Amino acid sequence: MMSKAAEPELPALTVSDFLKHAPAELGLRLLAGERGCATRRITSARIQNLGLALAGFTNYVPDGRVQIVGQSEAWFLDHRAPPARREAISGLALDVISCLLMTNEIAPSAELLAAAEQAGLPVLQTPLINSLAISVATEYLRQELAPRESRHGVLLAAYGLGVLIEGESGIGKSECALDLIMRGHRLIADDVVEVRRTGPEELLGSAPEMLRELMEIRGLGIINIRELLGVAATSDPKPIGLSIRLEHWHKAGAVERLGIDERTIEILGVHVPHVLLPVSPGRNLSTLIETALRVHLLRVRGHSAARQFAARHDAELLRAGGAGVIDPPPDELA
Repeated sequence: MMSKAAEPELPALTVSDFLKHAPAELGLRLLAGERGCATRRITSARIQNLGLALAGFTNYVPDGRVQIVGQSEAWFLDHRAPPARREAISGLALDVISCLLMTNEIAPSAELLAAAEQAGLPVLQTPLINSLAISVATEYLRQELAPRESRHGVLLAAYGLGVLIEGESGIGKSECALDLIMRGHRLIADDVVEVRRTGPEELLGSAPEMLRELMEIRGLGIINIRELLGVAATSDPKPIGLSIRLEHWHKAGAVERLGIDERTIEILGVHVPHVLLPVSPGRNLSTLIETALRVHLLRVRGHSAARQFAARHDAELLRAGGAGVIDPPPDELA
């Protein structure tokens, strides 16, 4: 069984945010185009060298990307007369480029600075060489521009994977999670879980900064898990490996009895293994969730008790059929 979520909008990053929050290793400096920093947006983690565009192939400048100006581009411009230099720069899609990044502390030509200032195109500078600048910036942008959504639930780190627990408000998610933390598992997020798709088949779950290490328990209010139980009771963001939904028994509908069918839920286009647990008075939810985790890990390793039972059942039917002792259908017993 599989549920499907709407396709999320891809996030964007302004050049101002890129300047403010990029890794210190980049050592970014703004050289020109300050008025465009708040409006120019970076929408792709892919970083491109500007060389082909300077040579006249302007169709190779998609919007939303950081454009690198390295030693080869600087050499290309420096070895042209000022009129040819201005012509090459004027052919660039200055309104499409998010920003220019001068690597290896290369100083841009006066013509490039003037054109960028006039167009409001931010020109940044880094001391890193091309390969390092591209690597560091790409990794940062990949994290920041990953498709994301917020989900109402609890995220725990258990047995080496992130476990997302969801359900209606008041169903007992936080209380159940607190019991699991007491058993040695760790809290990542409570109430609001930020989910980012960091790879084709990977979802990273984390807590908003404001809610990190905090839980809300009805009757107790907000508690700080790290202060209450120690630093080992909390965890950094983890890839989400299992989704568990708590549902009131009368709303759960058809519940899998044998566990042969493996459910998934789609989050940000990624199929995540999913378990539906009916909730009713007297059920020990923390024990059931811990058991669901162990069952999932066994399935990942190729072990399925339900399939073992089905295989034994089929073998028994074949054996009984061969001996001629299969019970007759009910209508033949009348």
